[in-house]
Parts: sequence; C-alpha cells; structure tokens
Amino acid sequence: MKQISEYLPLIGMAGFIVIVQVLALTMASPMEAEGMQAFENPSSVWNPVYYIILILLFTIFILYIIKTDKKYILHAILLFAVAATLYYVFITFIGAVPSILLTGAITVLLYKFPEWYVVDITGVLVGAGASAIIGISLEILPTLILLILLTIYDIISVYKTKHMITLAEGVMDLHAPILFVVPKRRDYSFVKQDFSAEDGGERGAYFMGLGDAVMPTILVVSASVFLPAGCTAVQLPLLGGIALPVVLAAIGTLIGYVVLMIIVMGGKPQAGLPFLNTGAILGYGVGCVVAGIPVLPVALTACAWSI
Repeated sequence: MKQISEYLPLIGMAGFIVIVQVLALTMASPMEAEGMQAFENPSSVWNPVYYIILILLFTIFILYIIKTDKKYILHAILLFAVAATLYYVFITFIGAVPSILLTGAITVLLYKFPEWYVVDITGVLVGAGASAIIGISLEILPTLILLILLTIYDIISVYKTKHMITLAEGVMDLHAPILFVVPKRRDYSFVKQDFSAEDGGERGAYFMGLGDAVMPTILVVSASVFLPAGCTAVQLPLLGGIALPVVLAAIGTLIGYVVLMIIVMGGKPQAGLPFLNTGAILGYGVGCVVAGIPVLPVALTACAWSI
C-alpha cells in the first residue's frame, strides 16, 4: 500500500492545473480589454483548423531539429516564445519598461539556471497567459472543435505514430518551461537530471506537459468570456461570480486528471488530453444543462454567419 507522501507529487500537478486556470481567468478580462486576441474573428470555425496546422508544422520542425542534432536552435526559439508570452502577461498589469526588465531577468534565469522551481513558476505564468490569450480569441464552438481535434491528435501521436514520445524525450534536456516538474524527493535537481541515460533507472520527478494544463483551460476562459450575461453563477474567492459552466469545466478537468492518474499509476504512460479535454467538455456541457443555457445552437448560428 502506497504512503500518502507518494501521492503528494500527483496532487502537486493537479495544483498546477488549478493555478493556471485561476490565473488565466484573472488575466482574461484585462487582456481582452487590451485587444490581445490572436484571431480577428473569434467565431470562425476555421480558427482551430489554422491552429492545428500550425501545431503540425511546428512538430515537424522540432522533429527535424532533434534528428539533425541542432537543439540549440530549438532552445533559442523556445526561450523567445516564452519571453514573448511573459511580456504579454506582464504588460497587461504593469508598464512596458518593468515588463521588459522582468521578462529579461526571467529569461536569463531560465537560460543560466533552469532548476525545477524556476521552470515551474515560469510554466505557470506562460501557461496561464497562453490559455487566456487563446481563450479570449476563440468563441465556445471553435474552442470545442479545437479541443476535440487536439484530443484526436494526441491519441494518434502517442499511441499510433508515437512521435510525441520522441518529441518529449528529445526536448527534455533543454530544461525549457514546456512542462511541469514535481520532484519525488527533496534533493532532486532538474538541472543535473541526465535524460540521455538509458540505464533504466527511475527518474526523480513526475513530469506533465504544459499543454495538458493549457488546452482544457482554453475552454474555461472561452466560456467565461463568451457565455451570455446573467447565467447562473457561483461565487468564488478572488474571482467573484463565475458562470456555472465555467466552474464545472474546471472541475471536469480535474476529474479527468484523477482518472488519468489512476491509469498512469498502473504503470503505463498515457496521453493526457483525451482525459483532460473530455473532462472539461463534459463539465461544461453539464453546467450548460443545469444553468439552462442553449449555448450550442447559438454558437452554431453565429458560426454559420462567419463561414
């Protein structure tokens, strides 16, 4: 029988999902007010298609970089992407000069000393910022389409082509904030972890891809922004009144995470999005039914006009 302490890292990863969701909801309104939407027409069903195409192209590029052993190029691109996202996060709340200075300091720290807690803190900020930006850029129906497409892609890339495993193993030694790291022991060092070793030894931490927290959170943010005003709300500390479908989408994500961890603890790595995205979508759907919101028909009508 496992001790409670052995489950703490798993609880910690669930905590990262919750923090990303709370921060993303906090950032959504200010970012929307600043006009940080990624798409001009948030109701277009073509937006998730463009997003998927971009992901596929970037995946091909990363696999090529890994194969040609030019990871320094990928490292530079990832650091630039992280810095850009951090800047958008900070400038929403503070001035341009402080944002540049803070972004520069964190980026340098990531390059010089990418220890697990530096990576995790940066990952939370980047994940929340990315979730908020994409969430305010896609109305609910395009968001649902995106999550379904990403779920299908995750299944294919992990279980069929297995290139996602190759990609993950290829970028681990870059120590970039594209994942969350939860140590299994106090003396663990992410910097000193030798990911190239193939001695079969147990890794000293649990890892969760940043996308596993970001993708379901996009629906949480989208629902909070695009649901009709006046629907049933739940009062939450620091966040005020949050629509019931938003709350249940967040809870559904955590339920999906619990199911995922039960299977993972059985000894087999699993694709995360089929569980997390499904949980978020089902939670959102239940919330709409309970609140009496006919969101899908309205969204379909809007999208029909946008095509």
